[in-house]
Amino acid sequence: MGEFAQVGESEVEPLARLTEVSKRFPGVNAVTEVSLDIFGGEVHVFAGENGAGKSTLMKILAQVDRPTSGRVEVAGAPVTHRGPAEARRLGVAMVHQEFALAPDLTVAENLFIGQEPGGFGWIRRGRERALARELLRRVGLGVRETRAVRSLSTAEQQRVEIAKALAVDARLLILDEPTASLTERESRELFTVLGELTAQGMAVCYISHRLDEIFAIGDRVTVLRDGSVVTTVPVGGMDESALVRSMVGREVDDLYPRTFREPGPVRLEARGLERPGALRHAGLTVRAGEIVGLAGLVGAGRTELARSVFGAEPATAGSIRLDGRPVRIRRPRDAIAAGIGYLTESRKSDGLALQLGVDVNITLGRLPMRGGLIDLRGQRRVAEHYRESLGIRVPRVDRAVSLLSGGNQQKVVLARILRTGAEVLLFDEPGRGMDVAAKSEMFQQLDQLAAEGRAIVLISSYLPELMNMCDRILVLRAGRVVGELEREEYSEQRIVALATGAGGEHEQRD
Repeated sequence: MGEFAQVGESEVEPLARLTEVSKRFPGVNAVTEVSLDIFGGEVHVFAGENGAGKSTLMKILAQVDRPTSGRVEVAGAPVTHRGPAEARRLGVAMVHQEFALAPDLTVAENLFIGQEPGGFGWIRRGRERALARELLRRVGLGVRETRAVRSLSTAEQQRVEIAKALAVDARLLILDEPTASLTERESRELFTVLGELTAQGMAVCYISHRLDEIFAIGDRVTVLRDGSVVTTVPVGGMDESALVRSMVGREVDDLYPRTFREPGPVRLEARGLERPGALRHAGLTVRAGEIVGLAGLVGAGRTELARSVFGAEPATAGSIRLDGRPVRIRRPRDAIAAGIGYLTESRKSDGLALQLGVDVNITLGRLPMRGGLIDLRGQRRVAEHYRESLGIRVPRVDRAVSLLSGGNQQKVVLARILRTGAEVLLFDEPGRGMDVAAKSEMFQQLDQLAAEGRAIVLISSYLPELMNMCDRILVLRAGRVVGELEREEYSEQRIVALATGAGGEHEQRD
């Protein structure tokens, strides 16, 4: 993005400087003596495994967290850590993975919350809307400023968050895994916006697990491991294998460890599923030992199809059969009883009890009982088993799930699904928020589950995951399955053409 290589650190003062910054939480050294500079006009990528300290370091910069020790400077002046409002006053704004927007207010009202134009107790709404239109233009968002935020897509809400940063004249923008919920097209549009902002001198700190986008957007990359900086180098000075090795401290031989086998009999068959505004005569079949991928744009019906099968959003028409037997699924309880498990894409709102411990979350679907009471020792044994087998990084299994990184939260949800003994598994964006090594472990677990005869549906917006892990890929558009591809037919161009309608329709096979 920026031409930072032409302005050496000795020639230009950094926008922000961290010197021997450390942060300790109970039982965890999250960040240890980190020193680095952030310069304007560049995208500075922060990479590392889950729990490496990336988000904590950025929260310190955004004054969400106070460092235990060390010094932070912005524009050459020491930071006193009075909170996020003070950080925004200094020109530092952070867009978190979970957006901080008021859904029932308009776009314009969200952009100027707490700093509305006006005076003497009056808000100049006309001025507010005019300023909002200019900010939306700068971030390339073509929506009316009077629309309610609730009506916007995830990608549009993210642009509103970036526009909020511009509204306070931010010079340093922090983005925490901004493409996690975006399509490839939406990601490219975001990169274009960031390129324009860095060309104007803004600094962008960009947290990411996706190797391809690190090399596509980054100028410099800082790799963290166990809270410490491993290296800070120009992106062009490191190849993919060296980056992965720096992140995990070892070689990762296979990011997508899949062994393809001859599938068994059909375990799940859904036909003619209808749901007004979501599904139109949609269906799928999945065999024992098979992983079937669902591809499509955001809103195409992938999640809606999975939620319909699971009973979270029951279909108004159609049929579902498990192992050849018709089943009626009206609610998630019916699906769980029938042997269907669902790993939701929204783990915090749908999948986890955030204030409860890891052990409680893992066993919620199937509590260990003794004499009519919950067996607490048994609960801990179950949690310890999954902590070991799935590599959940947590000092104690009674630790609140809210304190875990995103990838480790995802593993807790997976552990609970496996605990129920489900034979048909629906995985909705399972790699979201996971680092390279954690994703490899996750996909290895999926391969093992398939080898054991389970039928798996995998939803992902990242096509390499689907193309490397799936026996077949179904492509959805506008609530319908418009294409079915076998492995030998895979190509990103073909999948995108089906998803957008650019290449006509490829009829689903019976």
